[in-house]
Amino acid sequence: MTQPNTVNKPPSRAERKAALLAELEQQRIDILVDSDTLTKAASPLDKNWRSLKIPLYVIGGVAALRILRHPGGAMAVGRKALASYMLIRKLKLLAKVAS
Repeated sequence: MTQPNTVNKPPSRAERKAALLAELEQQRIDILVDSDTLTKAASPLDKNWRSLKIPLYVIGGVAALRILRHPGGAMAVGRKALASYMLIRKLKLLAKVAS
């Protein structure tokens, strides 16, 4: 006897749901493995960051106090930086128009 043609029959809703749930579970496992790999790979960077964090905070605090006590210098640097930025923008615009 010949069997009915079940090859072309689409999967049932329950079968599709089971396949999707299995795929979702596999993705969760992959994420957990990748997360662990990333944590292991980044641990030397984290350790180095922790050793640099306190000196950077101290330097930033000293710089902030200096700027607060003498804001004129910071304002002058800011004005020069803004003027340089505007000059570069204008030069790029002129170069674009000239070409």
